[in-house]
Amino acid sequence: MAGYEAQKAALEELGVAIYAAAVDDEEKTREVAKDLSFPVAHGVSREDADRIGAWWDGRRNYIQPSEFLLDGGGRVLSATYSTGPIGRLDADDVLSLVKILNARRKPKAD
Repeated sequence: MAGYEAQKAALEELGVAIYAAAVDDEEKTREVAKDLSFPVAHGVSREDADRIGAWWDGRRNYIQPSEFLLDGGGRVLSATYSTGPIGRLDADDVLSLVKILNARRKPKAD
């Protein structure tokens, strides 16, 4: 999440808001998020993981990385799911993707 904090200003310039969530309880989440300036929810449950189609590791009882880029209307522009610790969407990649998507937008007619 530190990478997203480092790119937060650049992402905000492009109209991107950052939100995160964790399975940890409120106390642990506050500790993890203490240096972050974007919201981090706590207490993600198996039911939450099922709602978004994420893979829940039942042996260790937590959700694997699931990351989404949504447009202003909530439509999924990009989704990344993992079944293990590898596969996180890097903040630099999100910045590049948003720039590409913005460049592809058709200009509005006057």
